[in-house]
Amino acid sequence: MRLHRLTVTAFGPFGATQTIDFDELSAGGIFLLHGPTGAGKTSVLDAVCYALYGVVPGSRQGSGLSLRSDHAAPGTLTEVTLDLTVGGRRLEITRRPEQLRPKKRGTGSTREKAYSALRERTGSGPWEGLSRSHQEIGHEIEELLGMSSGQFCQVVLLPQGDFARFLRAEDTARGKLLGKLFDTGRFAAVEDRLAELRRAAEKQVVQGDERLLALGHRMRQAAADPSLPEVGTPAPATAAPRGPGAAVPAQRA
Repeated sequence: MRLHRLTVTAFGPFGATQTIDFDELSAGGIFLLHGPTGAGKTSVLDAVCYALYGVVPGSRQGSGLSLRSDHAAPGTLTEVTLDLTVGGRRLEITRRPEQLRPKKRGTGSTREKAYSALRERTGSGPWEGLSRSHQEIGHEIEELLGMSSGQFCQVVLLPQGDFARFLRAEDTARGKLLGKLFDTGRFAAVEDRLAELRRAAEKQVVQGDERLLALGHRMRQAAADPSLPEVGTPAPATAAPRGPGAAVPAQRA
C-alpha cells in the first residue's frame, strides 16, 4: 500500500481543510512525522485509518461527533479523503461521519447521515465511481489489504505504546495475524502434507510390528510343540467324518 494524498476537513484538531502530499514527502525516501503534543500527529494516523475502515484506532473510537473538530465552522462538514495505491489499483476513499449541521431552512441543526464513496482511476484517466456502500467499501479494502481494522492498527499504525501491546499479545493471535500478513498458507499446506505422510508411515510401522509379533508368537509355539506346523506351512486338510446319513459328494463323469 502506498499513500499519495490525504485531505482532512474539520477533523480532530484541524478546523479547516488540510492536505498532506505523501508523494512529495517520500520523494527523498522515508520521512518523519513529528511535532509538539497536540499538533495533530496522531490525528493524521486516525484520518488514514478512518478513510480505510470508517473507524479510528482503539481507545479513540467514538461517534462522528467526537471526530469533529471543535474549531470548525458550523456549516463545514467533517470529511476525510485518501488517495492511495493498493493491490496495484489507484483508489480514492471519501468518508464523512454522522454529524450535526445547521438546517438549511430555519434555525437549529439536523443530523447528517454518514457518507462513504470509493472511486478508482486507471492510468491517467478520470476517476470512476465504484461504490457508496459502507459495507462494500469496507469489504473491498479489507480484501485488498488482507487485514481487518484491528489488525491494521496493531501492525501498521502501532501508535502510542500499542507496539508493546502487540508484542505482549498471545502467540496464537500474533502468529495468526503475521501468517495472514505474509501469506504463509503455502507453508502451512506443506506442513499439513508432511504430517499426513508421517501419520501414514507410523501406521505402516505399527502394522509391520503387529505382523512381526504374530510371527514371533507362532515361532515360540512351534519351538515348544514340534507337532505344530512350521511357520508358513499350510495346515493339512481334514476330511469331514461320515456318519449315518452323511451326504456323499457326487463324482464327476
